[in-house]
Amino acid sequence: MNYIEHQIKKQQRIRQLKKGGLILLFLILGIFAIVGIFSLIDPIGGTDVPVIRIEGTMITGEARSGGYTGSEYVGGQIRKAADDPLTRAIVLRIDSGGGTPAAAQEIIRDIIYAKERKPVVVSMGDIATSGAYYVASYADRIYSSYDTMTGGIGVIWIFYDTSDQLTKEGLEIDVVKSGEMKDMTHSYRGLTSDEEEVAQDLVDASFNRFFADISSQRNITRESIEDARLIRGEQALEIGLVDEIGNLQDAIAGARQIAGSR
Repeated sequence: MNYIEHQIKKQQRIRQLKKGGLILLFLILGIFAIVGIFSLIDPIGGTDVPVIRIEGTMITGEARSGGYTGSEYVGGQIRKAADDPLTRAIVLRIDSGGGTPAAAQEIIRDIIYAKERKPVVVSMGDIATSGAYYVASYADRIYSSYDTMTGGIGVIWIFYDTSDQLTKEGLEIDVVKSGEMKDMTHSYRGLTSDEEEVAQDLVDASFNRFFADISSQRNITRESIEDARLIRGEQALEIGLVDEIGNLQDAIAGARQIAGSR
């Protein structure tokens, strides 16, 4: 074999090695792409029925940890799923004792937006009370376990009076304010009778809105919930607060069923 033939064969081997290396590279990249795609798939609901979790106390904003869930974060997830053409239905997994009325109302607006596009189903975990039930009531179907704690439908405003303790410690507080009730939420004094009346009016007005919104979605009577007691899932089914007894997987299956019937 002369020198020229040797060089030609050498170049051919190099090209073959490069070609094989490119094929291997593409295979590796393909594997990573597949892994990446599957990592985006909800391991529970799949790509067609995403599971969006509401856990902890609901507040306005983007919180998603520390025992809080922000309405902006949840609402963004709901709207993203609603606009996704691959999504057939949405499941909200709720494990929350409630939160602020404003946070619940913001999430409800996003649920209404989603329901215009696809079914929204709720799966209750250990607890879904007060504002969390407020949110759940707007779903197309609600699932709970027999011993899920729900209900607690009401509004509460707690005031602390530490004035006796401050007196014992010899502390005095001077307040300059523009109105007599400007400091009614502060703990260094108790409420006056006028302030108690104002607070009660605010709480009652909030509850009236609360019940009006819930009753627009669920066929329930005011008498069945106005004492704000906790209600087991089994009893909640009897009085119409939930639709079915079932776990998260049941809710996902139910969501697919509703989507298939539309």
